[in-house]
Amino acid sequence: MSLETGLAKTRGGIVSRLFGALRGAPEQKVTDEWMEILEESLLRADLSVSLVDPVMLQVRDVVREGRASTVPKVLDAVREALVAVLARPAPGGAAGGRPRVVLVVGVNGSGKTTTAAKLARLLRSGGERPLLAAADTFRAAAIEQLERWAQRVDVPIVSGRPEGDPAAVVFDAIEAARARGHTVVIADTAGRLHTKEHLMDELTKIVRVAGRAREGAPDEVLLVLDGTQGQNAIVQAREFTKAARVTGVVVTKLDGTAKGGAVFAIANDLGLPVRYLGVGEGPDDLVPMEPRAFVDALLPRADPGPSRA
Repeated sequence: MSLETGLAKTRGGIVSRLFGALRGAPEQKVTDEWMEILEESLLRADLSVSLVDPVMLQVRDVVREGRASTVPKVLDAVREALVAVLARPAPGGAAGGRPRVVLVVGVNGSGKTTTAAKLARLLRSGGERPLLAAADTFRAAAIEQLERWAQRVDVPIVSGRPEGDPAAVVFDAIEAARARGHTVVIADTAGRLHTKEHLMDELTKIVRVAGRAREGAPDEVLLVLDGTQGQNAIVQAREFTKAARVTGVVVTKLDGTAKGGAVFAIANDLGLPVRYLGVGEGPDDLVPMEPRAFVDALLPRADPGPSRA
């Protein structure tokens, strides 16, 4: 599924409000009424108030200073402001050599396990040699799920025993990857509720043991957040950042929500880069975050009629 298709619900709400108010005159001058519609549209897409307020202040300054007076020019200013929110640098390469180690963390139901498999497929298509690690040993079903997905995306897997030590699984996977020449280990961890302290402690242990298996590991800790939860996902995210050095965020299920603007709130409030987006249920429906492409998919550069340069 393409990014544009995956964001259709969110884009539809924004487009209908912004362009519907123009009544066939897309080049019309900006009015106070239209600016209010713009602000409401951003808020309804679940951008946080703490983000919308400075964006609107910046846009109003542009209008007041005469740098933009028509709707297309104002929307250009909005796009630039939103791109800047998402344009955070990704973490650098592995500091301790190969294999690179990526931990995938998050609560049950966020799409964490499928994200691990989809990421393995994405990296494999880019020339890497990934190895999956089924370290969610608290649920036998989770191990079986990742094993099915590993077969589906044609990536080898190291699995733990149900009720086994998840940190040991990650350790064994790193050792196996080193011996077999894999370039990256992607470990699926237990779906932890951010209110369960002992499970968060287990995550801290996994991070510590990964560092013993390969100095400097893990290289990335990707936190998977359910996009349909909107800004509520930020509360969960803050707890995870206390237990592990989260380096980036994956926002899933964007095809099933009209609140895709929460991606901006997540990046802004957490100060973390959004690394990948889940835009569908298929194995290829995980896409790297490209800020300008994301903003353009969310906020079209013309009204839904004939396209313009």
